[in-house]
Amino acid sequence: MRKMLPLPACMWVLFGLMAVIGTEPGTGAKPESGPSPVSTQGSNCTQLTVKLEFSTKVVEHEYIVAFNGYFSAKARSLYISSALRNAGGGLEWHIVPRENPASDFPSDFELVHIRQASPSSLLTLEDHPYIKRVTPQRKVFRTLKYIPSPEPAAPCNSTETERWQSWQSSRPFRRTSLSLGSGFWHATGRHSSRRLLRAIPRHVAQILQADVLWQMGHTGAGVKVAVFDTGLSEKHPHFKNVKERTNWTNEKTLDDGLGHGTFVAGVIASMRECQGFAPDAELHIFKVFTNNQVSYTSWFLDAFNYAILKKIDVLNLSIGGPDFMDHPFVDKVWELTANRVIMVSAIGNDGPLYGTLNNPADQMDVIGVGGIDFEDNIARFSSRGMTTWELPGGYGRVKPDIVTYGSGVRGSGMKEGCRSLSGTSVASPVVAGAVTLLASTVRKRELVNPASMKQALIASARRLPGVNMFEQGHGKLDLIRAYQILNSYRPQASLSPSYIDLTECPYMWPYCSQPIYYGGMPTIVNVTILNGMGVTGRIVDKPIWQPYLPQNGDHIDVALSYSPVLWPWVGYLAVSISVAKKAASWEGIAQGHVMVTVASPAENDSDVEGELTSTVKLPIKVKIVPTPPRSKRVLWDQYHNLRYPPGYFPRDNLRMKNDPLDWNGDHIHTNFRDMYQHLRSMGYFVEVLGAPITCFDASQYGTLLMVDSEEEYFPEEITKLKRDIDNGLSLIIFSDWYNTSVMRRVKFYDENTRQWWMPDTGGANVPALNELISMWGMAFSDGLYEGDFTLADHDMYYASGCSIARFPEDGIVIAKNLKDQGLEVLQQETSVVEAVPILGLYQTPSDGGGRIALYGDSNCIDDSHRQKDCFWLLDALLQYTSYSMTPPSLSHSHSRVAPPTGLDRPLPQRLEGNHLYRYSKVLEAHLGDPKPRPLPACPHLSWAKPQPLNETAPSNLWKHQKLLSVDLDKVALPNVRAYRPQVRPLSPGESGAWDIPGGIMPGRYNQEVSQTIPVFAFLGAMVVLSFFVVQLTKAKSKPKRRKQRIKRPTYLQQTTTGKNPTV
Repeated sequence: MRKMLPLPACMWVLFGLMAVIGTEPGTGAKPESGPSPVSTQGSNCTQLTVKLEFSTKVVEHEYIVAFNGYFSAKARSLYISSALRNAGGGLEWHIVPRENPASDFPSDFELVHIRQASPSSLLTLEDHPYIKRVTPQRKVFRTLKYIPSPEPAAPCNSTETERWQSWQSSRPFRRTSLSLGSGFWHATGRHSSRRLLRAIPRHVAQILQADVLWQMGHTGAGVKVAVFDTGLSEKHPHFKNVKERTNWTNEKTLDDGLGHGTFVAGVIASMRECQGFAPDAELHIFKVFTNNQVSYTSWFLDAFNYAILKKIDVLNLSIGGPDFMDHPFVDKVWELTANRVIMVSAIGNDGPLYGTLNNPADQMDVIGVGGIDFEDNIARFSSRGMTTWELPGGYGRVKPDIVTYGSGVRGSGMKEGCRSLSGTSVASPVVAGAVTLLASTVRKRELVNPASMKQALIASARRLPGVNMFEQGHGKLDLIRAYQILNSYRPQASLSPSYIDLTECPYMWPYCSQPIYYGGMPTIVNVTILNGMGVTGRIVDKPIWQPYLPQNGDHIDVALSYSPVLWPWVGYLAVSISVAKKAASWEGIAQGHVMVTVASPAENDSDVEGELTSTVKLPIKVKIVPTPPRSKRVLWDQYHNLRYPPGYFPRDNLRMKNDPLDWNGDHIHTNFRDMYQHLRSMGYFVEVLGAPITCFDASQYGTLLMVDSEEEYFPEEITKLKRDIDNGLSLIIFSDWYNTSVMRRVKFYDENTRQWWMPDTGGANVPALNELISMWGMAFSDGLYEGDFTLADHDMYYASGCSIARFPEDGIVIAKNLKDQGLEVLQQETSVVEAVPILGLYQTPSDGGGRIALYGDSNCIDDSHRQKDCFWLLDALLQYTSYSMTPPSLSHSHSRVAPPTGLDRPLPQRLEGNHLYRYSKVLEAHLGDPKPRPLPACPHLSWAKPQPLNETAPSNLWKHQKLLSVDLDKVALPNVRAYRPQVRPLSPGESGAWDIPGGIMPGRYNQEVSQTIPVFAFLGAMVVLSFFVVQLTKAKSKPKRRKQRIKRPTYLQQTTTGKNPTV
């Protein structure tokens, strides 16, 4: 299951792993019934804080059997019977009835109860040719406790958080709380200096100018929008066109007992008070969580299938998690979008950390939405890119797709009235509502599909100044421009991003932060191909690289790889950029472009026969500098960093019990972003090694930087590193904890195998690191330490680090007094250990040999849970390794001790029975202990053959994105009438029927008459004044007949005075 990315702080559901200490299999936190959510009355804005308790556990003996296609209930039963017949006699099983609206239709899965199921019987099921996979049924509990904000006078867009939770977890959904101690309710990062504050309009739909489209007669009519959430009350006064409410839970009620689903539905389609975008849309409510906050995997799968059957157009999904390898869920999302369902999902609330995107919003076919506040600042809680699926060999994609208001947004209360909430789950229904409204404006509905809608949104988005693409995607939602694009759209392909400019900062960060040079690792840009012509497509022939000769395009080489098939609606184009040898000493700008032609089969109802084709151009602009000296070049080892998913790799700081997973990619542009920025500011050039150590030329680099490595090493890597360091390469290692007793203590219960599992490594793979550095007489220990100390007049914090167990006697070793955290975890006792060796510096004895620096903790340079940074220490170590300058503050430190010999205690050993080989690129399963795989070949790029152009390149690659054949100047908005009928609020007991004259949505509801009087008074005064001015002019002018020039009022401007604020 997935976690809900709810509107306020902690409404999201974590269907993932949390370390459970001292519990037994089968136990878990029992759900508690929290107090009823605070109901908001009238139009008062009630700010809420939420507390969350939750647990998840496997449903005993129940399994989801997924098929390769859709079959009738009878056929599914026959297939299961046939499969289990081969499993041997005595197996008790039966199909669990599913009483829901989809039970009468063919399905692609079945829920089966099997008593005493053995692994062999499950494998027998999966061996059947029509059965795709078998997974356990899961049950999730959430307990939300709504608490009124203690500061009632706070504005509706101020946010705070408080939460606590406990749960038992499952391996496939290992995600814990969103950003410890923060989450959805955050300050939005505004400056504290004094400034003039604008008055903010109260309705997000009007801020985005939905009233312009309402007055043109577009109100969402004919569009089916689905809300997958906690339900909706039958007689809620805010909704006019609830077409269907379906219950996928085991409760007897369809009403929303939590308020979560009501708020989301209100942002999309509320008709009064806190207005939604598309009040005339067909609202389909899918209740997939009970009022006790329980859900099952099978409920979601059934509900998704039913959405396909009902031909839903737009689906809002306020759930997410880091597990992009959860195939049943991901496969079903692909199937939904392949059936033309436009899926909108929150990108996550794990900001401001980078690399925290949630699935399914990080999928290419889903519109992923981030959040901003009403001053157009990126909300602190909004997750940042890049995607991390592609690591270590590739590079992530741009996400979110767009951003919109998600902080302090007003929406419908559970029974009536409005409330104000924050989170990317607020931003998601804002976009879902806008998409629903936009779809209703298109006459040829067959042109609207997941790709064309995303193309319109990102092409029309307003870029926010000073914000990079991994924070804002393509920019802020612009409803009116999206309308203009959609209404002149023709099917075509497009690219995201639509150009590559490595000189444009800050938008193109991190690409713009470092120029490229000859001999450096290729710069990889992962471009998404959007195919608005059809659900399937292909790239015709090969993409073509065309350098501009007048702009030195022949100074760069380009390699291209791409999706063999574009499905559903999307594919990828990976662009690798390198500098040609002839530019090794050259500095300047080089430009060119890549031409890509996409073909798709014509639709059955299309006027075109055969294939539709579309050719798109990807401009490329880079800055080239002469190759930097070796001492300035640092190589980051990405290849030996492992992350969740698929394995259990724990956090490096054991104090972070609410966030135990290492899932941010350990990349210099994700959770080591601040460290990268610091190194660049110090003049270092940082490159990423996504291949084994055998695949780089060590003579080009001064220092190899290894941080928090979890992977094993090939024997050939160890041999080559020894040779490289003897020839002048230096090495810096930031390690982390590794203790087998502690690893057993932080085990968790795996619902798939019904077993307790230990981490596959500690914070780092210390036994593997020890093998790597053993030839120099060095090793880390299995000690686990934490504590504050001062080093070289800098305050430091050691967070779950290890110590140095062995070091050469002529090296420099620094020791500090630290707390024994391992003893605290294992025995709940506190003890301070004196003179713990934590830092070592060593000059290798070979002539011209490099230097080695070891430090036992990486948390001080990791953004995930850093408390005190140690960038100064990294600077000092690089001065030592790159320039052989030993920092006096370390060599003459009072904390210097004699190097440890390591003879007093054994070195740490690998955890017996660990499953690292399942996820390792180095190990493979073997009888007995896992063995290294054969060393893979180094990556080889096939450089595209250039087709030079002797013409001038465009000077500015970024103009506001325009799709082919779309000229916004020719898609003018018609004049709309200035008259806005007033609608009074409902009286108690009054019907909630739609009562707006003519069925046209007015620009304002509940607008006080007193607000209109000053407007008319001003207009009247201006008319009188104009009359007297004209008369006076006539009296003083010559008796000459002149044609009076009359200034016509622009009605569109009069009706759209409530524009969205921009900065």
